[in-house]
Parts: sequence; C-alpha cells; structure tokens
Amino acid sequence: MSALLPEVEEGLVEALRAVVEDVGVRAVDRLASAHDASHYLLTPQAVATPTSAEEVGALLAAARRQGFTVTFRSGGTSLSGQSVTDAVLLDTRKAFRSIEVLDDGARVRCGPGAVVRAVNARLLRHGTKLGPDPASEIACTVGGVVANNSSGMACGIKANTYRTLESAVLVLPSGTVVDTGADDADERLRAAEPRLHAGLARIRDELRADPGSVETLRRLHSIKNTMGYGLNSFLDHTEPVRILEHLVVGSEGTLAFVAEAVFRTVPIKPCAATALLVFPDLAAATACLPDLIACGPATVELMDATSLRVTQRDPDCPEEISSLEVAEHCSLLVEFQEADEGTLEERLRGAEPLWPRLDLHAAAAFTTDPARRAALWHTRKVLFAAVAGNRAPGTTALLEDIAVPVERLGATCSRLIELFDRHGYADAVIFGHAKDGNIHFMITEEFGDDPNPRDLSHLRRYAQFTEEMVELVLAQGGTLKAEHGTGRIMAPFVERQVGAELYEVMRRVKRLVDPDRLLNPGVLLSEDPDAHLRDLKVAPPVEEEVDRCVECGYCEPVCPSKDLTLTPRERIVLRRETARAEAQGDHELARTLRREYAYDGVQTCAVDGMCQTSCPVLINTGDLVRRLRAEEAGRVEEKAWLAAAKSWRGMSRGGGLALSAADAVPPALPRLATDLARGVVGAETVPRYTADLPAGGRPRGRVEDPAAEAVWFPSCTATLFGPAEGGSGVGPALRALCERAGVRIRTPEGIGSLCCATPWKSKGHREGYAQMRRTVLDALAAATEGGRLPVVSDASSCTEGLAEMLRSAEGTKGAAGLDRPIRVVDAVAFTAERVLPVLVAAGELPAAGTRPLGSVTIHPTCSSTRMKLNGAVQQVAEAVAGDVRVPDSWGCCAFAGDRGMLHPELTASATEAEAAEVAGLGSETHAAANRTCEIGMTRATGRPYRHVLELLAEALS
Repeated sequence: MSALLPEVEEGLVEALRAVVEDVGVRAVDRLASAHDASHYLLTPQAVATPTSAEEVGALLAAARRQGFTVTFRSGGTSLSGQSVTDAVLLDTRKAFRSIEVLDDGARVRCGPGAVVRAVNARLLRHGTKLGPDPASEIACTVGGVVANNSSGMACGIKANTYRTLESAVLVLPSGTVVDTGADDADERLRAAEPRLHAGLARIRDELRADPGSVETLRRLHSIKNTMGYGLNSFLDHTEPVRILEHLVVGSEGTLAFVAEAVFRTVPIKPCAATALLVFPDLAAATACLPDLIACGPATVELMDATSLRVTQRDPDCPEEISSLEVAEHCSLLVEFQEADEGTLEERLRGAEPLWPRLDLHAAAAFTTDPARRAALWHTRKVLFAAVAGNRAPGTTALLEDIAVPVERLGATCSRLIELFDRHGYADAVIFGHAKDGNIHFMITEEFGDDPNPRDLSHLRRYAQFTEEMVELVLAQGGTLKAEHGTGRIMAPFVERQVGAELYEVMRRVKRLVDPDRLLNPGVLLSEDPDAHLRDLKVAPPVEEEVDRCVECGYCEPVCPSKDLTLTPRERIVLRRETARAEAQGDHELARTLRREYAYDGVQTCAVDGMCQTSCPVLINTGDLVRRLRAEEAGRVEEKAWLAAAKSWRGMSRGGGLALSAADAVPPALPRLATDLARGVVGAETVPRYTADLPAGGRPRGRVEDPAAEAVWFPSCTATLFGPAEGGSGVGPALRALCERAGVRIRTPEGIGSLCCATPWKSKGHREGYAQMRRTVLDALAAATEGGRLPVVSDASSCTEGLAEMLRSAEGTKGAAGLDRPIRVVDAVAFTAERVLPVLVAAGELPAAGTRPLGSVTIHPTCSSTRMKLNGAVQQVAEAVAGDVRVPDSWGCCAFAGDRGMLHPELTASATEAEAAEVAGLGSETHAAANRTCEIGMTRATGRPYRHVLELLAEALS
C-alpha cells in the first residue's frame, strides 16, 4: 500500500475473518488503532473485534497459524505502550461491557470493556465502589485495570486490583478458557493444562524455599509496584489456579485475556472533607508528609508549581488555585473520608494541632461542600492530560511513574529536579499520590518527525536522563513503575530492579504460560536494552484542535459514534497521520485517508460537543469537523444555505408541510422518494424519511406583551416537527405554565424567520450562519430592550446554539443597539427558577405521594449536559412523578438536528445500550428537553418521549 502502511497479508485477513466478521484492515482502521495514550506508535496489521471468550481463543489460534502475535486493547488509556502493536490487535472494548452487581453491591462482575466510571455508577446506589480508583476512571476499562494492576489516589496497595480481584475468566494463549471462580477451578486447570499447573507449583515451592527472594519480593511489594510480573502471587497464594489468576493481574496482556472479572468492592465513605494545602515550595510540602499521613487522610495528592499554573488556565479552575500568584508553590490536596459525620468531625479535630505547625500559604480550610470538593478533584483527575496539552507544538509528552518509601519522597523529588536542570528539561512537572510515595513526573522532548530514525543522537539526552533516573530511584529503595505498568518504557530495566534470579523466574513464567510468545511481545519483558527508545510517537503540528490533543482517550466513552466509526481521539490522530503522510511524500496514503475519513470522520460525527465535557484540554472535536465540512462545502451548496437563512420562514414551513404530506400517505412512498433522491444527490444532503417521523408542526406565531419580563424564543423545530401523539408540544406547555404563574412573556418580531443557526453551524455554512446571526441579533436587540430582558429558549440545543451565536456576536452588540450582553435561559431552567416557586407557593403542584405520574425516565441531552441543565430537568420531573429515573448508560442520541435522518445508523448505534436499559426500567412516561432528541429516543426505544415541560403542564391541567 505505502511505505508508512505496508500491505496486509491476505492469508491473515482470511484466517481472522473465518472467526469474526469485524476485521478492520483499511487505512483508517489500522492507523486509528496505532495510537494509545502512551508515546509509542505501532501500526497493526489488522484490528479484529471478537464478541466472546471463545472467539478470542479462536482468533489466537488463527494468528498463531499465520505467524502473527496478538495484543489486546480496550480503553487505550495505557501510558507505557501496552496496547499498541505492529501485528494483530483485538479490540475488546465494544463487546465486553457487561456489568452485573452481585450481593447487593458487595461484589461486581464486569467485562473487560466496562469503563470504571460506569461500574461505579452502577454500584453507587448500593453504597460501594471498586477498590482501584485511577484518575483516568472516566475512560479506563476493567480490562486495563486488571492488566496493569491499577491502584489510584486512595486505594494504595490495600485495595488495588491485586487485593480486590475475587475471580476471573481467562483465555490462555493455548485457547483454554479458565473460570477461576468455579469451585473446582484448580482441578480443571490441572486437567486442561497439566504442564502449566505443575510448573506453577514448582516455581511456588522454589521461591518459598529461597529466603533472599522472599525478602526481596516482600520489600518491593510493600510499596506500589507494577514492574514485571507479580511474583508475590507465589507467596500469597497456594493453589496454582489462584497463582495464575494473580499473575495475570499486572501482566499487561502478556499471559492471558481477561474475559470477565469479579471484584470484591469497598464501601463508599459518604462523609468527606477536602482542602488544598499550599506550601511555599515542594520541599516544604514533602517534609510534612509523615506527620500528615499519621492523621489518617484517605488521600494526599501533590501538585507542583507548574501543575498549578497549568490548572489556572481551566475556566472551571477552583478559586483556591485561580487566586494564587504561583512562584515555587506546591500544593497537597488532602481529603478525609469517614462513614458518618461524627467520625469525620472527630478525625478533623484530631488533625487540627498539625495545621499551625505547617508552613502554609493560607490557613487550612476543609470543605464538605460537594460542588467545591468536585471542582478540586476534577482539577487533579485531569492534571496529566492538561499538563501534556500545554506542551509546545511538535513535542512529545513523556510520563514517568515511580514510588519510593514516603520518608524518602522529599529527597527523591529534590534530586529529580536536579536531573531536570542538568538535562535541560525546564518544563518538567511533578504530581501524584504523595500518601503512597508515588509520584508522576512529565518531561517533553522533541524527537523529530521519524519514529524510528537511523541516527539516535537526538535521543541521547532522553536516554541519559532515563539512565540516571533509574539509578536514583533504585538507590532510594523505590520501584520504577508504581501503577502505570512496565509496558515498553521500563521493560529494559526490570532486571535492574528485581535482580537476575527473580528476572529469570519472570522469564520462566512467560515461557510456561505463553511458550510461543504469542501475546504482546516487547511489553513487560524485553532483552533489547534500547526498547524504550524505539517506535516513538511524533506529533507534527497540524491544526489547533489536533495540536492540543494528548491522545488520552478521555473523550471516547461519551462519543456517540464510538461503536460505528471513529471516536474524537481517532478523528484527531487520523488528521495527524494524514499530515505525516503528506510530509513524507506518501500522497497515495493521504488520499486514501481523506477518502475513508469522509464518512468515518466527518459524516458520522454528531458534532454534539460531548467530547469537550470529558476533555482535560477542552477540545471540542465538533469544531474540527464543522470546519472540515465548511472546507468541503461547494459554492452552490453554500449559496443555497445562505438563501435559506434569508427566507427561513418559508423554508421551515415548507419542511413541516412536507412531513405532514408524507404522514398522510403510505410511508413506503416518501421513503422511496427520499432514497431515490439520496442516490442521486447524496446521503449527506437529503434526509431519509422513516415512518417514525412525526407530521409537521405549526408556524410560530407572534406573542406581544409590552409588560413582558422575558422574551420567548420558540424553536423552529416545532414548525418542522409536530408534537408527539397526544401531546401539545413544548411551546403551548411553556405558555400555559407562564400564564398559570403570572409570568408575562413575548416573542421577537418576525419570529417565524428566526433560528438559533445551529443547522448552519453544524454543517459548516459560514455565510448563512453570519446572515442568520445578523437577523437574530437585530430582532433580539429590539425585543429584549437592548439586552434588559432575558431570552427563554424552549429546546436545549437551541438554547446552546443561541447562546453561542450571541457570544460570537459580542463585537457587534453596540451596532445592534445593545446596552449589555443578552442572557439566554433554557425554558426548563426558567421554569425551575421562576415558575415552579410561584406554583409551589400557590399550592398548585401535587403534593409528594400524590404525583400524577408513577415513574418517568429522563434522557439527558448533550446540550443540557454541556450547559449543566440536567439538575433543572430532574427538578421539574420530580414535581410530577414519584420516581424519576436516569439510565446509567445514557448518552447523546446523535439525532443531532437532521444527522439522525441523514445517517440513521448513527442514532441506532449511539442509543443501543440506553434503549436496552430503558426497556428494562419500564417507566410509565419518558421525557427529554429537546424535540429532535425526543424523536431520536422514540425511534430507539419504541416509547414516546415528550418534553418534560409538557408533563408539568398536563399535571396542572
């Protein structure tokens, strides 16, 4: 195919497809999977997606026959290069997401593709959680948690994966499936794998008989340690099946595939108090650790001066950090957690004598306020990606992860800083889990534009720094990888840490379990002393959204297209790969990527912005896609949408009439007509008619009231789409609620011609967007009396679009006659803040226990989530229903205006999990806060969704 993307062997593809249908070998499939959160880059030959443990076993056999190795990948948040390969990659994210709560939350059974945050969301109602608490819990999966022996901020070495894993279903390299939870699991292993069973027993007995090895292993595992195999398994467990089960923990996919894991959970301590303690420098912060840890905090998180400065750039940065004038400051984020308030107060009182003795920038101020605590923890959890995103364009972020005895942390940090200075790493950052002596530090290096250069001279600085860092950590009695896994980055140094004898034991384990070296070669154990310097990822500058991305993968779980085409991270890395192909003169590959990217990257992006809610550097990949759509739009299409902006009253009314006409005839006729038009004009231009679409709505009429206290901006979606069967629609419901509460509203003049302009923005039609913005700005300037009155929008996506439009017009507000910025309020928030209190005071709402609805399931929309409106939606729903439910698996429905009609497969994929959960909930009524989302969820579930304000209005009528 090209120098950058070698041809795939047909025999391999045929062998894999004989097992599973989904085998990706296109350029976008392979290059999107060449990237994970680490700084390594390896392009797989093929990406296969199994759906069962049996298929995994068959794929292993197929790869072995073809002479290829296999690597497993789920969340792709690994930081040490464990989930990339140049052979066969198995995507275990899509089909292994099962979560089953057991024993009222005391245990939980998970598939390896289940995201840690999703597991904990299911456990929350039972008052428990997983023991491992990695900062990447928003995106990392159970498979990676087991493979890397994840720990985190609070669990230490007492509640990490190794200590809380109860059992697992393992697929061995031979294809044997072992359920370690079976009562006779050890006998089954002996019968199925006699050589393996006997070999594990033999190594166990040899290790236990060697006092020196026992002492070394106890010392290394008395602190966090994920270097090499967990040979402590031979000391802690006797049955070979239990030894194998725990050897797999932290084995980074080199011994077995974890098809299922059962964990013993830990109780949530609901009462917590958090404070950010700011010290003049890192030395002062680390000096107090022994006394601070003696007070019994659950967590102590260190953030150095550079970390604090980067954090200050986040618009949601908490005041404790934003108000600092950072010099050499260092902070400790300290939290106490207890089961009840009395015990928490006692714990805080016990710590009080310590605070005056510390050299603090400000007095210790612990807060129990959930919002303030959440803001502090958000800052810490996104810190790595935020710091990495702050690097200079074209450089690579390199994250190390070490642990030392707590009493040696200060000296270790001081000597690390000396290393940074000596090697010229002026932008180095230190942060991490100080309570465990576990710190992360990040440096940035410019490796050039070739991941495997012949001349390694540009790597000498990094190589020498690494060598000196290894010497420093080992001299301090530390471990070279505390929780991120050995990966490729530390594989050459495992023997240095454990010694020759124990290293040979690790090699014996690998040969015993995986004699053909089938699984993940080059990871965890390596005989190549320069393995950590090969296959390095380069990041040439491309464009603003792309350059900031650190490829952490935090965006992926919330992306509606993740199971259909690409995720935001993949969209970005493919832009990098296209730029790399062009830079290296591989124009054929660049053309191939652009062709395949058109559907996968552009057409099936919902541009919903949910990725930004999870991105630590606040990238909205939708902005990138909108810009690409604008670049691809032809002049004819651009002029057509400009004309539509100038005559929107007629265009929107015409769309509604067309739907009403289609609704009046057999659905096969309009379906055929649109399919024919899509075949001629294109699927990206003509929406597809389906029988589940409603009839058209009614034109928006003018409402006049000179004494109005708010300006109502009814959405044009009410003109295009009529209300759900039996419903009134949100417009009449809002008017009825305002009348009932005595709240006076009016609409702008010419409302029928106005729109929030989201259709133009999402499609990248800049001229039409600018035209509609001018029209709306003029109309609202008059209607709001120069910005004095707020604007109330009755569809969440329109609320967000209108607010963005007005923000983008800030420079022209004076010319439009505005005295101040126009405030846009969603109708649900307006009702919760202004209407509900009046109705409550008047006794008009049904009392608790007499709500008209027994239960309602709410679908939070992407816009209501981005604007933080979900609390208001919940509040309104609780006013009319005794039981309000939000599915754990909710996400963007991807209807996205007309995207669900242009590409129905996108909505079907995005809503599959939520639809299944909704069916199980069996609620009486279903609601959302946006008409197109209601249509999308109605299509997905077969249950009518209506605006939540309709439910409230009906309850009052």
